Amino acid sequence: MGKEQSDFWQEHSLHYLEMAFRTDRHERITQPDGYGKKTGVCGDTVEIFLSVNGDILNTVSFDVSGCMNTNACANTVAHLTEGKRLDEAWEITPEDVAGYLETLPEDHLHCAELAVGAFYLALSSSQETRKHPWKKLYR
Repeated sequence: MGKEQSDFWQEHSLHYLEMAFRTDRHERITQPDGYGKKTGVCGDTVEIFLSVNGDILNTVSFDVSGCMNTNACANTVAHLTEGKRLDEAWEITPEDVAGYLETLPEDHLHCAELAVGAFYLALSSSQETRKHPWKKLYR
C-alpha cells in the first residue's frame, strides 16, 4: 500500500469512510413520492428519491454521478433524514452534513450543498405529490 493510500485511510473519520463507501441506498425508486435532481458547477449530479408514509420519510435513496465526496454527502443526507418527519427533514443543512462527516475537505463543501439541494427539491416534490397524487405516475 502506497503512502497516499495509507494517508487516505488515516486522514478520514469513520463516519466519512462509512458514508463514502456505503452502497445500500444506491437505488432508483420507480414512482417515488418525492424526486429531486441537481447538478453542481463541478459537474457532479445527485438524484434523490423519497418514499413517504404519512408524514414520515420511510426511505431515502439516491443515485450519484460524481466524486467520492458527493457520494459521502448524499449518503449522509439519507442517513440523517430517513425515518424523520417531513417538517424535521427540512432542517438539514450542508453544515450538518459536513459536521457529521467530520473530515469532508473544506474545498468540497459544495458537495454537501449539492446533496442537500437535491434533497430539498425532493421534499418539495413530495409536497406537490401530496397535493396532486396523480403526478406521481409521471415521474
